[in-house]
Amino acid sequence: MPNPYPQATQGTVYGVGAYTIWGLFPLYFHLLIPAGAWEILGNRIVWTLVCCLVLLAVLRQFGFVRDLLHHPRRMAATAAAGVAIAANWVIYVQAVVTGHVTQASLGYFLNPLFTVALGVLVLRERLRPLQTTAVGVGGIACVYLAIDDGQIPWIAVSLALSFGTYGLIKNRIGGKLTALQSLTTETLFLTPPAAVMLLVLAMQGEDTFTTEGWGHTALLMSAGVVTAIPLLLFAAAASRIPLVSVGLLQFITPILQLICGVAILGEHLSPGRWVGFGIVWVALLLLSVDAIRQAHRVRLVARSSVDTTTA
Repeated sequence: MPNPYPQATQGTVYGVGAYTIWGLFPLYFHLLIPAGAWEILGNRIVWTLVCCLVLLAVLRQFGFVRDLLHHPRRMAATAAAGVAIAANWVIYVQAVVTGHVTQASLGYFLNPLFTVALGVLVLRERLRPLQTTAVGVGGIACVYLAIDDGQIPWIAVSLALSFGTYGLIKNRIGGKLTALQSLTTETLFLTPPAAVMLLVLAMQGEDTFTTEGWGHTALLMSAGVVTAIPLLLFAAAASRIPLVSVGLLQFITPILQLICGVAILGEHLSPGRWVGFGIVWVALLLLSVDAIRQAHRVRLVARSSVDTTTA
């Protein structure tokens, strides 16, 4: 008897793969030291574009460029998405190379809450009761952490805000471009300033591309593949499993980041910071319960509609 759930099984595997790779990013970026955050960002943009162009050539998918040129607003939105994700990348890498992986992890735990909040503030979406409670608890967590640290957790907030903004822009663009086409376009807009930045760093003697051995050079060049692979896995997962499943899988990433920061890279979390993380996890639990309940309601409505039509 054939497996009735091959798509769901494949999608789950792809999703776990994508979020696991993203969760292990701190170890990869830590290997790139002594390169600084800006040099890593520049190389990541340039080599990601190279990787995307190779994939598009193999798949013969350059035809989307012609259509994109006829939609200047879509091009502008894609460029804005590129700026948002570049900001996210450089903040994240800076957090890793300066020993703040755990705060970066907090940022990605906060991201779903920021995304919901942006939906309300920008898209005027209405929240369900559990969503409202979750966002409120998340706000309490931010206030608590700010009081405990003596300052706002800027890295975490900036990461959540930049990635949430990126998601918001992508939502407005819609499914006009595939993941590969979108990443190609975003990095295409970013590559000229990235190339100039790398040139300036080289002229100032602050680049490490050719000064730390061939292994370091190869690692910097591999940033394109490392960026593209999880994104393509994520796209494959999102097309095969329900959005609620994708949402639940995303917590793999910050959990692994937290483990990498504490258990492998030796960062210390104070008892107060653990309490703050705990409050965030309560908020995420509420958000997850709401998502599961809503998905169940949608399935029941769809099933009822089918039964009514059949009758």
